[in-house]
Amino acid sequence: MPKGSFYTSVNHYFDRAAKHSRFSPDLLEQVRACNASYRMRFPVREDDGSIRVVVAFRAEHSYHRLPTKGGIRFSAEVNLDETIALASLMTYKCALVGVPFGGAKGGVRINPFKESERFLERVTRRYTSELMRKNFIGPGIDVPAPDYGTGEREMAWIADTYKNLKQDGVTPYACVTGKPLAMQGIPGRRQATGLGVYYGIRTSLQDTELMKELGLAPGVSDKAVIVQGFGNVGYHAAKSLQDEGKARIVGIAEFEGGLWNPDGIDVEAAFLHRQEARTLKGFEGAEFIPDSAALIEYECDILVPAALENVITAENASRIQAKVIAEAANGPVDKDGEAILLQRGIFMIPDLYLNAGGVTVSYFEWLKNRAGVSFDRMTSRHEELVKMELVSEMERLTGQRLPEDRKSRLIVGPSEEELVIHALDYTMIRAYERIRSEWKTRGLKDMRTAAFLLAMEHVGKSYQYHGIFP
Repeated sequence: MPKGSFYTSVNHYFDRAAKHSRFSPDLLEQVRACNASYRMRFPVREDDGSIRVVVAFRAEHSYHRLPTKGGIRFSAEVNLDETIALASLMTYKCALVGVPFGGAKGGVRINPFKESERFLERVTRRYTSELMRKNFIGPGIDVPAPDYGTGEREMAWIADTYKNLKQDGVTPYACVTGKPLAMQGIPGRRQATGLGVYYGIRTSLQDTELMKELGLAPGVSDKAVIVQGFGNVGYHAAKSLQDEGKARIVGIAEFEGGLWNPDGIDVEAAFLHRQEARTLKGFEGAEFIPDSAALIEYECDILVPAALENVITAENASRIQAKVIAEAANGPVDKDGEAILLQRGIFMIPDLYLNAGGVTVSYFEWLKNRAGVSFDRMTSRHEELVKMELVSEMERLTGQRLPEDRKSRLIVGPSEEELVIHALDYTMIRAYERIRSEWKTRGLKDMRTAAFLLAMEHVGKSYQYHGIFP
């Protein structure tokens, strides 16, 4: 069995929650086990004509629901243990927010930031063909998505490769999510994980009883926030916290260093600067801190680790000054670090819940691809006509006409992006309510245990319904 530290932490959290489960040990062992993993090696031609052998992975953790679902990360450090751990988190995450997928994850051992676009395309297309060879990809089998080091571009290459190699497929674009809009992607997917992080933080901080325990005023407004990781998730989480929540983003940490300004950093300006300069250094709106690891230990109300796993460990947990840690990344706090944080009374919003926005909107994209029609096409015009009649009747009864700009806002039906964003918001609110109820009514120690318990029992019930276990 894999013994990597991240995998160990995930199993530690599972086993801790399993002590409170009503299910038998053999059923829980099935829920916990990874059903299938695939390690592959394949040759890819370099730009200079030489050949490099690339190592890659795909893990399908649970078949209680199909297809399985999970991102693909490109990283020089990725390994099978990490891939299995991430796949198991995807199983529990999907179960927690009511998305009917089993968990999966993939990894390719390359550094995407040091490779040419042509080489990345060859790797991605070959990886897709290898997955097809072993039946590890397909709209009803296993549906990848972006993760660290990948994005819309790589998902487009996957979709195109699958479509051309599987020409008898009815809905080939449903084989992957996170695609560009031009390839049947869905509006809102790019910012979904980061926006879901904001909705989860906002919902948690509206819990007046919890905020009283932490000594914080309810709400996000004017909270001091440090964001670690300024990629897609970190940027959209920080921007939403600033623009919608009116929080102060006082720190932004990246691998080359970070920014600090206790009065607040303009997130959009910092992001544009880093895109242009390829570094946060030189940004005029904040002090540059060379040691980004030290920056996450600065004083703040909310720390948002939004990069990779095991950022907070036993080595630095005692120096964290945040009152709330919002886990936007997968596994940013290891089990030893968590024990110290809990002892210190620091509240953690677990990754299992908080970064589920990505898979939630991926589900909407998959449904759209399977149905072959956008969500707004079937409803928006009808809603506009109904609202137009209501407004006209209201004007007739009152004898007053509404201003045209206000009338337009009332009448126009929702766009597909609005439908997606509102559904994501609703999903995060409902999931928090379920976790909090489990947490408090069963007297559990922390929110993570409640989340794992809810997820494992949901998966366990599926196996019972299948008739596999009594």
